[in-house]
Amino acid sequence: MIGLSAQGLRVVFDGFVAVDDVSFEVAPGESFGIVGESGSGKSTVLRALCGLAPRAAGQVLLTGREGLPAPGSTAFRRQVQMVFQDPYGSLHPRQTVDRILAEPLAIHGITDAEARIERALEEVGLGAGFRFRYPHQLSGGQRQRIAVARALILEPEVLLLDEPTSALDASVQAEVLNLLEALRQRRGLSFVMVSHDLAVVTHLCQRLMVMRGGRMVEMLLAADLAAHRVQAAYTQALMQAAAGFVRAAA
Repeated sequence: MIGLSAQGLRVVFDGFVAVDDVSFEVAPGESFGIVGESGSGKSTVLRALCGLAPRAAGQVLLTGREGLPAPGSTAFRRQVQMVFQDPYGSLHPRQTVDRILAEPLAIHGITDAEARIERALEEVGLGAGFRFRYPHQLSGGQRQRIAVARALILEPEVLLLDEPTSALDASVQAEVLNLLEALRQRRGLSFVMVSHDLAVVTHLCQRLMVMRGGRMVEMLLAADLAAHRVQAAYTQALMQAAAGFVRAAA
């Protein structure tokens, strides 16, 4: 198992500081969450980890054993894979599931594509009958399972999850979350998960970081969040907002 270390991350877009001096550690096999309101910089942190957002400062390293690949290398990208938020936008509409899953294998020069595709579909609870379907022939939950299979087909050890269930119905959300947790335990994966849903993060993650305005507000154990043992006023406000609408007395 391997973990991940982010130190002093800073991301700037056209003079706007989206992420400012963010640091955290993810232990090998740990599930780590990042929460905050829209625009807090949490998804940008995730993109900076895998190189999809340019880092103005800071570094990202894999941890846990000797000889791990350097950030930005092909080997690093093979070890760190991402599942995106929108299962409708993350899959090519004109490619079959078979081609979607075969593409990362071809990019990385992996030859046992047939066996890996069959194994990946089985792991996410979809049979071989889905191989030659197109995304429009799948439900939202099935599409996200294909997105998970695509991320896992290279056999990474770190998975980045960008609100992976927010576009799904509540019943399907639970299925996908349970699938992700089962895969994490079976494969010994490390997770970094972004979500605005505190209940989802509390369910899936062991520790979490709260962000606001591109900066870290506080670091918490999920158990402390569940028990309302938080220090920052902003985190308390997030918890109140997550409690939902309460009708005022007449």
